[in-house]
Amino acid sequence: MKPSNCLLTILLIFSIFIQVYAQSDPYLHQRYDALHDSPMQQKFRKLAPMPAGVVYVQQPNEGEKEMRAHFRNMKKLGFNALKQIMPLPNWTIEQISLIALEEGIMPWWYGEGGYEEITPALLEQLGIAKTLSMSEILEHPKMINYQKEVAKKRIQNIEKYIQDSPDKKFMRVTSVAYDPEIGGRGVELSTKGEALFLEWLKKRYQTVENLNQAWNQYHAGLFLNEQRVFSDWEDVTKNWRNITGREYNHVKDIYRFKVEHNLGRIRESAAQFNRFDANAPYRGGGELAVFHPFAWYGVDMEGIADVLTQYGSFYPSMHFSWHYNLVKGEITKSLYQQASLMNDFNKGGWTGGWESTGGPMQMDGEKNPGHNNSYYVGPGELMQLYLSQLAAGFKGFGIWCWNARSAGKEGGEYSLLDRNGQLTDRAVAIGQLGKAMQKYRFELWKAHKEPLVGILYDWENEATWGAMSISGRDDFRFQPVKARIGISNVLMANNVPFEYLTPNDLSKGLAGRYKVLYLPAMITVRKELLPLLKKYVQDGGRLVIDLPSGWYDENTVNLPTGKGSDFEQLFGATIDDFQFSGTNRQLTIAGKDVLGFTMNSTATAARVVEKYDNGKPAVLEHSLGKGKAILLGFQASLNAFENAEKPSLPILQYALGAYSSPYSCSNALVYRLAAPEADHYFLLNEATAKTVALDFKNLKYKRVTDAITGETVDSNQLKIATKGGRWLRAEK
Repeated sequence: MKPSNCLLTILLIFSIFIQVYAQSDPYLHQRYDALHDSPMQQKFRKLAPMPAGVVYVQQPNEGEKEMRAHFRNMKKLGFNALKQIMPLPNWTIEQISLIALEEGIMPWWYGEGGYEEITPALLEQLGIAKTLSMSEILEHPKMINYQKEVAKKRIQNIEKYIQDSPDKKFMRVTSVAYDPEIGGRGVELSTKGEALFLEWLKKRYQTVENLNQAWNQYHAGLFLNEQRVFSDWEDVTKNWRNITGREYNHVKDIYRFKVEHNLGRIRESAAQFNRFDANAPYRGGGELAVFHPFAWYGVDMEGIADVLTQYGSFYPSMHFSWHYNLVKGEITKSLYQQASLMNDFNKGGWTGGWESTGGPMQMDGEKNPGHNNSYYVGPGELMQLYLSQLAAGFKGFGIWCWNARSAGKEGGEYSLLDRNGQLTDRAVAIGQLGKAMQKYRFELWKAHKEPLVGILYDWENEATWGAMSISGRDDFRFQPVKARIGISNVLMANNVPFEYLTPNDLSKGLAGRYKVLYLPAMITVRKELLPLLKKYVQDGGRLVIDLPSGWYDENTVNLPTGKGSDFEQLFGATIDDFQFSGTNRQLTIAGKDVLGFTMNSTATAARVVEKYDNGKPAVLEHSLGKGKAILLGFQASLNAFENAEKPSLPILQYALGAYSSPYSCSNALVYRLAAPEADHYFLLNEATAKTVALDFKNLKYKRVTDAITGETVDSNQLKIATKGGRWLRAEK
C-alpha cells in the first residue's frame, strides 16, 4: 500500500471511530468529566460525597448536653455534616468536632469527601469483601469506625498544629475569590500591589517594545502623554500611570495581574493544606456573587476552579440579601443561573453550595439605595435554592446556619431554627431533601446536564467592558452580566436546557456538546476564537451572536469585520458601522421597535432574514459547511434583561431555528439532569400554588416518583407550592 493510501485509510478509520464515539456520547460527557480530572477528583467520584451541612453557632450557656441534642436533631432530620463551628471563648472547634463525630455528624463541610481513599488494600485490611458495592462499603460498620478514627486523628493533628503555631491559629482551609491585599476593585493598586504589578509587567512582556505594542502606544491619541512611547523600564516605572484612560488594555492588564496574584495565593494556601492532610479537601470560590463583574474585581472564577482541581472543591456563596441587587430581588431564576455558572466553570470537578442561606433575612444584607434587600424565606424559598443547586450539578450544601448568632450583626437571622432555638418547617423540609440527596448520591454523581444551548462566557469580554467603565460610564461593567442574565432568562422561561461555557471549553473540544452556541454582547471577540467558531459551524453547529459584539479584539484594538476578514468569512456579512436606535432615530424590525445597538451591515454570502425599516440588513443567516452562523442586528440579550417573558422580537426563534426543548411545562421552570438509571427533573414555581403538566415528549420512562417522598406521581398532575419546587425521578 502506498504511503498516501495508508494515511487515507488511517484517517478514514479515525473518522469512523469519532462518528461512533459521538453517537454513543452525543453530549461528550466523557470529555466534560475529563476537564477537571485529577486523583483528588477521582476519589470524590468514587465516594460520591453528598454533604448536607449546617453551621453550628454555640449559644451562651450551651454545653456538651445541649450540643449533643443539636447534633442528634440534625442527624434525625437528614443533615450529616457541619459546614462550620462557631464556639464560645471557653470552647474550641476541635472539642466540639469530637462531640459531633461521636453523634454521627462529620465536623467538616466536606463530609465523607475527607475520607481516606478506599483501596483494595484497605478493604483487605478491614476484612470487607471487595465484591460489595461502594454504597454497601460506606455503610459497613468496620468502614464507618475506621473513617471515624481517621477523622479523630485529623482533629488531633489540628490541635497539635495550633499548639505549635506561634500565633496559636490553624492555617487557612478555604479561600475567598477576592482579596484586597494588592488593591481594591477596578484599577486601584496598593503600594505593594503597584510594585508587584511592575515586576509582573517585566515578566509578561520581557521588553518595553512589547509593552508599547500591547498597550496600543502606536495608536493615535493613546500614547504616553500623547507625546511619546515608553523608552525603558525606568520610564515605565515613573510614568505608566500617565497613560490616558482612553487606552483600555493597560487597565485589563491590571485586572490580569490581580487575577494571577490571587490564583497564586490560592494555590499556595491549598498546597499547604494538602501537605498537612492529603485526604481533606480544600475549598475556594467564596463570597463573590456571579452577578458582580468578576474581571473588574480582579477575579477569574474559572481560574480558581482550575487551581482547585488538584486540591478540593469549588463553591459560591448564595445569600438572597447579598447577591441579587442587580436583578432587583428576583431569585427563582437567578438561583439557578448563579449555581449553574459556578458549576459550569468547574466542569468535571466537585462543586457545592458550601455557603448558602438558611432562614429569614431583613437587617443584615448588602443594602443598595435602589433595592431593599429584605426577604421572606420559608420552606418554599429554601427548597427553590437547594433544588436549583442540585439541578445545576452541585453535590451537597453548607447552610449558614443551623442556629442564629445570639447577639450583634445577624443576630436571629439566616438560620434553620427560629430565633428561640426551636425547629421550623424549613429545617424539616431541607432535612428531608438531605435524606433524598443521600439516597440518590451515586446516581446524582453520574448525572449530567444535556444542554441544547451553550452560552459563551469570556473573561476577556468582561474585562473589556470593565476597562470601558470609566467615570460617567460606571454601568458598562455590568453590561455583560446583564446580557448573560437576559438570554438565560429567555431560555429558562421556555424550558430550554442550557449551559455556560468558556473559550477554554471550546479549545478543549467541547463545542459539539451544544446544538446552539450563543454569544451575548461580546464586545470583545478574541481573534483566536474565530477559527474555533468557524469549525463549530462547519461541523453542524448553530452559532448566534447579538449586539454589540465584534467591536474589539482581546487587546481592545478594533476587530476587523470588513470583507475578507475572519469575521466576514464566518458570518457571511460585514459590520460596517455600529449604530443606535431609540434616541434621535427609531428603527424597527418586522414592525417592532428596536431599542439600543443596531448596525450597518453588508451581506456578502449570508441570507438576509430580516431588514430594518430603513432597508438595511438586520438579521442575517450564513450557511457554512453543515451549520449556520446568525448575526442579530440588535441587542437581544441586553434587552431581554429587562423583559424576558415577552420580548418585542422573537429572540428564541432566531436563536433556536428548528430546534426545540426535549420537554416542556408551560407554567413552571424545569431543569433536567440525565443519569444512566434515571433522569431527574426539578420544577420551580415562580407564583402562587398551582397544578402543572410536565410533557416528556419523546422521552420514555418506566415510572415517575417524587424523589423526596418516594410516592409515584402523575406527570400531568403535579402540584407545586407557592414559590416552591419539586424534585422528580424518572426511572428509565
